[in-house]
Amino acid sequence: MTGADRQRLVDQAGRIIAEGSKSFRFASQIFDRATRERSWLLYAWCRACDDVTDGQTLGHGAVTPLDPAERIAFLRDKTDAALAGRTTGLAAFDAFACVAAECAIPANLAADHLEGFARDASGWTPATEEELLSYCYQVAGAVGVMMAHVMGVRNEDRDTLDRAADLGIAFQLANIARDIVEDARVGRRYLPDTWLTEENLVDADLMSDASRPALARIARRLGTFAVRYRRSSRIGAARLPFRSRWAVLSAARIYGAVAERAVALGERAWDERISIPRRDKFLLVLAALGDALMRPRHVSREGLWTRPSGP
Repeated sequence: MTGADRQRLVDQAGRIIAEGSKSFRFASQIFDRATRERSWLLYAWCRACDDVTDGQTLGHGAVTPLDPAERIAFLRDKTDAALAGRTTGLAAFDAFACVAAECAIPANLAADHLEGFARDASGWTPATEEELLSYCYQVAGAVGVMMAHVMGVRNEDRDTLDRAADLGIAFQLANIARDIVEDARVGRRYLPDTWLTEENLVDADLMSDASRPALARIARRLGTFAVRYRRSSRIGAARLPFRSRWAVLSAARIYGAVAERAVALGERAWDERISIPRRDKFLLVLAALGDALMRPRHVSREGLWTRPSGP
């Protein structure tokens, strides 16, 4: 790949992230140039996988696809080609080929991520907390581990990579809390069966105003989980170079604010989509600068869900 080809992919990836995740793009500006570009290349592939699975464009307008299994097969085929270093002619997959080669991203992490989308395509719902957390790892924690590779963490540094997965899990728990009702409207549900049973709810209740008190309790439960995983992730972030550390802690602050807002709003959390205003993001980034300059108190990972062993 020529330098011009790579720059073209970076430019395309930058446009994708600008539309698909304003929060992540905001935080990514703190990275040094090389890390920022690689994070965008990785994001482009993640965004494409999500969009293809959900029949949406840059995270918007999701519809239930008529051919979910074919879509997952397509993603796996193009991702395998990218990991093999073959040009696909599709910007998102060629971007992944580029960053995977530059950062030696293990193939099992891409497979883990795609398994989460396969669950979505099959109409899967979690039976237990364990299944919820394994899904959060697949769709977000695995991305956290790949991002750690982008930031220079070696594959042998298992604890730091596990804590990178923890941050992704925390992000996804926040997303689930924010989107309980929106997900239910498109036939998705990420709340464990056991939680619904405890609240005497069924899937149809998730869109009912009468269920809002129960949903508020569930959002609080998700928020508590998210805090535990986010605290663990700070230990791993402390081992990163300064600018990467600041960027990661900024993203943690921003996504953490989503979960905190969902909890604070209680029954009104789903009246409109929660977003963090740009001014608030600046304040959170400043707070993250303080986090980055301080050594965090050690937090054990005991009792946290842990990703499967891999290469």
